[in-house]
Amino acid sequence: MTEALRWLDCAEGRLDGARFVASPNCDDRPGGIKISLLVVHAISLPPGQFGSDAIEAFFTNSLDPDAHPYFREIADMKVSAHFLIRRTGEALQFVSCTRRAWHAGTSVWNGRERCNDFSIGIELEGCDQQNFELAQYETLNRLVAALHQRYPIEAIAAHSDIAPGRKSDPGPCFDWSLLSAR
Repeated sequence: MTEALRWLDCAEGRLDGARFVASPNCDDRPGGIKISLLVVHAISLPPGQFGSDAIEAFFTNSLDPDAHPYFREIADMKVSAHFLIRRTGEALQFVSCTRRAWHAGTSVWNGRERCNDFSIGIELEGCDQQNFELAQYETLNRLVAALHQRYPIEAIAAHSDIAPGRKSDPGPCFDWSLLSAR
C-alpha cells in the first residue's frame, strides 16, 4: 500500500484503507477531551509468533483459550487498540477514533493520568526481540499523517513511556528514526 490512509467518516472516526473489525472493548471518551497523544505498542500472539488471527480474536473477545497454553492466561482480558498494523503492512481498525480503546492501562504522560482518555493506540504486530518490517513503518507513517490531519496530536510515545516498569513495548527493536513525525 502506497496510497495515503484517508478519513472514511470523520464524525465516526473511521479510516478508509484500514479493515474495520469492531471490538467491544471500548467506551465513550470523557467529554471535552481532545486527542493529543499516539501510543505505539507491539503485540504478538502467541508471543514471538506472527501471522495468525489470534490478535484479532483477542481484541474481539473470541480468543480460544485451548488453542495455545498462553491463551489461557489472557483469554478473559478485555483489551483493544484503535489500530493494528500487521507485519505485511495491512492496517486494521478495531475502535473508532472518537471512542476510547482499552490499550494503555494504568498510564501517565507528562503528569497526565489515564492515557486512554486522550490517546489513540496503535499496535504493531511484533515483539521486543525482533525487528519490525519496513511495510509496517510505511503504514505507520501514513496512519500518523492521517491522524495528524484530524486531531491535535502533540506527541507520539511508546507504551513503555507511559507505563514504565510495567510495559516494554514496542521495545528496543523498534526504530524510532523510521517514524516520520515524533
